[in-house]
Amino acid sequence: ITPRRSDSAISVRSLHSESNMSLRSTFSLHEEEEDTVSVSSLLFPIHMRCALTSEKCPVDNSKLTVVVNNIAVAEQIGELFIHCKYGCRPATSGKPGAFEVDPLGCPFTIKLITRKDHEVSCDYRPVRCPNNPNCPPLLTMNLEAHLKECEHIKCPHSKYGCTFIGNQDTYETHLEVCKFEGLKEFLQQTDDRFHEMQVTLAQKDQDISFLRSMLGKLSEKLDQLEKNLELKFDVLDENQSKLSEDLMEFRRDASMLNDELSHINARLNMGILGSYDPQQIFKCKGTFVGHQGPVWCLCVYSTGDLLFSGSSDKSIKVWDTCTTYKCQKTLEGHDGIVLALCIQGNKLYSGSADCTIIVWDIQTLQKVNTIRAHDNPVCTLVSSHNMLFSGSLKAIKVWDIVGTELKLKKELTGLNHWVRALVASQNHLYSGSYQTIKVRSSVYSIAVTNHHIVCGTYENLIHVWDIESKEQVRTLTGHVGTVYALAVISTPDQTKVFSASYDRSLRVWSMDNMICTQTLLRHQGSVTALAVSRGRLFSGAVDSTVKVWTC
Repeated sequence: ITPRRSDSAISVRSLHSESNMSLRSTFSLHEEEEDTVSVSSLLFPIHMRCALTSEKCPVDNSKLTVVVNNIAVAEQIGELFIHCKYGCRPATSGKPGAFEVDPLGCPFTIKLITRKDHEVSCDYRPVRCPNNPNCPPLLTMNLEAHLKECEHIKCPHSKYGCTFIGNQDTYETHLEVCKFEGLKEFLQQTDDRFHEMQVTLAQKDQDISFLRSMLGKLSEKLDQLEKNLELKFDVLDENQSKLSEDLMEFRRDASMLNDELSHINARLNMGILGSYDPQQIFKCKGTFVGHQGPVWCLCVYSTGDLLFSGSSDKSIKVWDTCTTYKCQKTLEGHDGIVLALCIQGNKLYSGSADCTIIVWDIQTLQKVNTIRAHDNPVCTLVSSHNMLFSGSLKAIKVWDIVGTELKLKKELTGLNHWVRALVASQNHLYSGSYQTIKVRSSVYSIAVTNHHIVCGTYENLIHVWDIESKEQVRTLTGHVGTVYALAVISTPDQTKVFSASYDRSLRVWSMDNMICTQTLLRHQGSVTALAVSRGRLFSGAVDSTVKVWTC
């Protein structure tokens, strides 16, 4: 049961010494906090603060266990008469905690329960002059007389900048000439408008908080929508797999029909029909996981058994793509992001943000040389005719490959930005930079087919030129982000170009009719690198994975 709390603290000594309830009719109160009278498990009235801070009863020294508020004692004590605290002073004996009646203080004795109401209106309550805190302390009953004589009365317009300070007489005279007095209505209106603006701002803050909470909920819904889309993409992949199986079955049926038609045509002395080749569909067959940062470059060894990937984690991983499909080794040696990979013979060359090129022996997978190649990050590497070409800021360097050494042969300058793309083909070197090859945008990727030069740009476009006339023949659209990488798979029947983009997608383009035949969506981040081998496509992305695609 919770008792009604008294409005003051009661002398601990009085309660403990008078446990038989023969209490004096008047107590001297001096504590500011409120306490209640409680009864312990031993049924003695005990001061609440003492009971909470002591483990033993102050009466019989027994251990306290359960403390329960004593309503009866608390109500009786509330009827006791006490001296007003403004009528008491510390005892002249100097004993700590002892008080005595102050003959100059409040003469009233009041009931304990009415203490708070009395102290609020007590004429002996100390107060401060509202005009100036430096005025001497006053009693409430003297405040009115003091205000009439106070020399520190401020102008009511002091908050607007009036510096007047004086007594009551000069105060009234000042108001007649105060320049702010004539503007008080305007100033009051200004204050009211300012207050309204504060209220409006507070309301706007609440609206902003509400909108932020709604934005959080919207973000959650968007996350859920993204998850739902991923599930739908998985369903779409399953449907594509089923469609591929159906197409394979249809291909077998078409082959049988073609054989039958050939037999009939031979008998009728007619030409033999060509074989039917339905559109190929690429599917994700697996994912290489192991890098601790985005994958920026890929390279396949000529045998097709090893795939090399470079990452922001400053490492190169070697993947078996023939039997185990696992990481065979991690090559470490760079102090920056690995941005470019290239193979010449049995050597792997890696370019990095640390401005170096490292030479690796593919047979032993060991580092054999380090070359300080550029003053800026090495963005791209390509090899041809026993030469290595490296691209960086506004420069391309040509290196002669001599064993494990690189001998600088020439530096190609005149470029106006980062060289992000290099391709060597048929005695030609193709480079991509900012607004080069008549493209008003940064070139991020280049690929060369038997008949075309293809480049991907920052403006989400893929430009196609005729390789002989160097005339632009088509601009391919569809991506909604920078085209970071291009790769080519050529067969006697057709040529396909693969593009990788910031929009997390890969697109498959038929160079026969210049249309997109398929969009591949499996990466969780921007797709930054491509490599092809034996009809397989490898893609690296910012999600730190490498995916394998086949048809």
